[in-house]
Amino acid sequence: MKQQNTIVLIGMISMLLVSACNNNDVFMQFKTLPEEGWHKDSLAVFEVPITDISANYNIYVNIRNNNRYPYQNFWFFKTQTTPDGTTVNDTIECYLADNRGKWLGSGVGAVYEMSVLCEQNVRFEKEGIYQYKITQGMREDVLRGIQDIGLQVEKVKVP
Repeated sequence: MKQQNTIVLIGMISMLLVSACNNNDVFMQFKTLPEEGWHKDSLAVFEVPITDISANYNIYVNIRNNNRYPYQNFWFFKTQTTPDGTTVNDTIECYLADNRGKWLGSGVGAVYEMSVLCEQNVRFEKEGIYQYKITQGMREDVLRGIQDIGLQVEKVKVP
């Protein structure tokens, strides 16, 4: 048991160091979901300040799941609202496990993290706060096994 705790601690420290080394992140935040499950009407809301409209960006949704998640795939809805109030909706499917049930992504212990590229090489038209709302789309009133949902916005590296 002591060895397992040490492995988990080393894994968490490694993930923190790797994420700290990425200086292209403009925004990265996770929302912790209730332990009893993610209600279908519950929104994870992220406020992203954009100041550099000359750069291109990649936008990721990061999903942390545990062994209680009962499916191979995961559907979610993403809504972006621009500073001037324009709204864009998107429906996205990703796979959290392979055909044999082995979790994809990176994992430590019983928690796995999958990073899903939702928008690549996009340019924001206006400076200001961009709001992103994410909700689960799995046809379950309360979806178990998703622990955290996150949003990451990074500047695309210029060669």
